Amino acid sequence: MVESNRIEYKSTLNDKLEREVVAFLNYHEGGMIYIGIDDAGNTVGINDADDVQLKIVDRIKNNILPHTLGLFDVVLESRDDKTVIKIVISSGNEKPYYIKKRGMSPNGCFVRVGSSTQPMTTKMIDEIYAKRARQVLLCNIPSPRRELTFSQLKIYYEEKGLELGKSFKQNLDLLLPDGNYNYVAYLLADNNATSIKIAKYKGVDKVDLIENEEYGFCSLIKATHKVIDKLEIENKTFTQITSSATRKEKQMINGIALREAVINAIVHNDYSRDVPPLIEIYSDRLTITSYGGLVDGYTKEDLFNCITMPRNRELMRVFRDLDLVEQLGSGMNRILSVYDESIFKFTPNFMIITFYFEQEFISPNGEINGEINGEINSERILLELEKNPSSKLIELANSTSLSQRTVTRELKKLKDAGKITRVGSNKTGYWEIMK
Repeated sequence: MVESNRIEYKSTLNDKLEREVVAFLNYHEGGMIYIGIDDAGNTVGINDADDVQLKIVDRIKNNILPHTLGLFDVVLESRDDKTVIKIVISSGNEKPYYIKKRGMSPNGCFVRVGSSTQPMTTKMIDEIYAKRARQVLLCNIPSPRRELTFSQLKIYYEEKGLELGKSFKQNLDLLLPDGNYNYVAYLLADNNATSIKIAKYKGVDKVDLIENEEYGFCSLIKATHKVIDKLEIENKTFTQITSSATRKEKQMINGIALREAVINAIVHNDYSRDVPPLIEIYSDRLTITSYGGLVDGYTKEDLFNCITMPRNRELMRVFRDLDLVEQLGSGMNRILSVYDESIFKFTPNFMIITFYFEQEFISPNGEINGEINGEINSERILLELEKNPSSKLIELANSTSLSQRTVTRELKKLKDAGKITRVGSNKTGYWEIMK
């Protein structure tokens, strides 16, 4: 690799770090800084990498304004059997960023131009600042409630071996300048009025609603876990027994891509209008709708190139702390490694992701289709009976994700074919598989 508009190499950590980070924060694509690689791209490595990593985090957090939490990651990588440090920097949405001690001036504001870092002119600074002043940021919106508690958030941090100290409200940017809570604090608090709705329909349209649940009114972290758990149940795994007697398993939707899409929708949703994300499940697809569209200055091409510009950097920081989000930009990579760009739809105010169920396993009316109807359902029932010969009708239906009517029909077919026989009564007996 060579240095470019998005890549900067440094053989050692030097006093220009803040300058380079500011330039990438102000650049619409963000970028990456590698410490331990020289200008020619040769790996020289870093000694005491853990200590250097901590120094980098401390300098970026304390020497740059506006606040950068949630806009960068500092990770260790191995190259040519040597340790290097990679700093991943997102494009910020509170531009212009600047070095604190130099102020919002050409001496403190920088931007990436090609493979070099250049100071911003006074005119550029004024124009960019005028755009920032028009943005509505959650950290600047007062919480609707004055008294908030955060016991749920503390539990999740403790589960990760982290501790929220007495200054966590300041460290996580949960306070307004006057000391009152902001809207980020409200979303992360134990009690709020925000919820994520999951609606389930019988067919391919919204005519027949069969389930409508809301997950929320609690910390957004807890609500996120509840939504993920619910969708793991809905995202069934179907088993196909091939002619060679091998098992082929596939989920209705790729589980990793679905999880990343849900978390992205929650983290990047615009909550300033009290419009939370919506998830809808139809018989042939699942859709995720988040409010806010694309962040100003952020394009579809940026999104599909896995360039990040977090709408809610404070939420991104917390989700990153709790391992719900990994390295910046990694979520879109995971989605686009399985699905193409056609699953995304954009309107001025919304982004909609549509996952169509695997048609090899699911037909448009939601039933197991064609060949699988005749063969695979029976094989799945046989597999369940091998594990539990005493299974009742409702237990077989639940474990195979089939209707009781379908299970009854398949049991009769298996019995007529001499593959199973009933031993004892319907109430206390069991099924014996004939060899």
